[in-house]
Amino acid sequence: MTAHIQTDPRSNLNGGAWMITGMALFALEDALLKGASATLPIWQILVLFGVGGTVIFAAVAALRRTNLFHRDVLSRPMKVRVLFEILGRLFYVLAITLTPLSAATVILQATPLVVVAGAALFFGEAVGWRRWSAILIGLIGVVIIVQPTGDSFSTLSILAVMGMLGFAGRDLASRAAPATLGTEVLGFYGFLCIVVAGLAYRFWEGTPMAPLDLHTSLHVGGAIVMGTAAYAALMKAMRTGEVSAVTPFRYSRLLFGVGLGVVMFGEKLDQTVWIGSALIVASGLYILWRGRKT
Repeated sequence: MTAHIQTDPRSNLNGGAWMITGMALFALEDALLKGASATLPIWQILVLFGVGGTVIFAAVAALRRTNLFHRDVLSRPMKVRVLFEILGRLFYVLAITLTPLSAATVILQATPLVVVAGAALFFGEAVGWRRWSAILIGLIGVVIIVQPTGDSFSTLSILAVMGMLGFAGRDLASRAAPATLGTEVLGFYGFLCIVVAGLAYRFWEGTPMAPLDLHTSLHVGGAIVMGTAAYAALMKAMRTGEVSAVTPFRYSRLLFGVGLGVVMFGEKLDQTVWIGSALIVASGLYILWRGRKT
């Protein structure tokens, strides 16, 4: 535990509040991006969103006199992080624009499970049979939602799974990234990756640029503000209180995402989504609880 992070009950409560705030903002970002997809091609949304976030984090770095071009930016973990960031952002944005927001949000909650499994496989962290069992149960929850053998299965359902795997890889690479790279540096290159993802998808999709009206501009602009504010709130949460006390509040994003999907887009939740959600969240909370005991 670093010396500057307070771990008293009040700090844990404040950290939890920051985490809930960040998850609510992330859910709003997703909803706004999905709304913008009604009039804009996906690649254009990615480019505009990425440019906006890149500019904001560049401005923050300038105010803090942070070197965005530190030599550690070219380290191997950062190169891996860039790859997974591009994959995660591209597939997740495709998922929230082409599939129900509620289902994509639920599948995203499996990210911590994959991160724990990856930490055991690549970083040698101790993960006992109980936590491996919980990981398996959580992944079964994802399979239940996707329904690969059901009549309602669509290959588009895999988009959210690919996005989730991309974000898990990004988080693992971030763990291995040099400590010399601060939040604003990671944020700058994270949003720059979104621009790259958008341009790459532009060449594959071939859809021309669409004109921006006021309504769509507000959607994209709002998503940029929500996304950068959410990132800042998440970083604040992880620096306030104990990780084991703050991290469980990540699952509040499920409530916000599902709620926005139902209210804004008229989505309906079937039994498989409820069952899968319960398995994913229960598995994640159990893993956090076991991690705190060891």
